[in-house]
Amino acid sequence: MFENIINWVTVVSWIVTFFELVGALLIFYGSARVALELVTNAFRRKAPNYTAIRLNYTPKILLALDIFVANDLVRTVLTPTLDQAIILAFVVGIRTVVGVSLNMELKGSTNKEF
Repeated sequence: MFENIINWVTVVSWIVTFFELVGALLIFYGSARVALELVTNAFRRKAPNYTAIRLNYTPKILLALDIFVANDLVRTVLTPTLDQAIILAFVVGIRTVVGVSLNMELKGSTNKEF
């Protein structure tokens, strides 16, 4: 019976690692697109539209942050220690503040014309 539980924990750990990779790839993809757009604008000697860049980049960051929070939650459930719970509380708090501020910035940017 314990062998099945250990196998289950291993499978869930691999799933968590996979989604951490997905979150990191989302941030990398968004950053690469922003860098490519800035370089393209520099070669064309055109001023970049920073509002459009932010509108394109912010949803990718928000999705990655949500994935990271879910992974931290699952990791804490797998290894429930007081230290892990405290770390999770701080990480969720910081990521929530960042997510809310990015979301407010995104909504504020969509209301303005660029």
